[in-house]
Amino acid sequence: MDKVQQLKDLVEAISKDSDKFFNKNNKAAGVRARKSLQDVKKVAQELRVSIQMAKQEEAAAKRNNEQEQNAF
Repeated sequence: MDKVQQLKDLVEAISKDSDKFFNKNNKAAGVRARKSLQDVKKVAQELRVSIQMAKQEEAAAKRNNEQEQNAF
């Protein structure tokens, strides 16, 4: 769940920096927002991979349990 919190924090930062960029013409805030968006992409991909791995591990464990039960 650490990745989910990290995504929430990044989105909050993007919201603040986007507001500064669009409403106050703060160019540095635009750079920060773009960097944070790239970080969102990276963290989201990491989260996707960990979810997929958890699904595969669960499926493998289920198959192993079924095979053990059928062996008896």
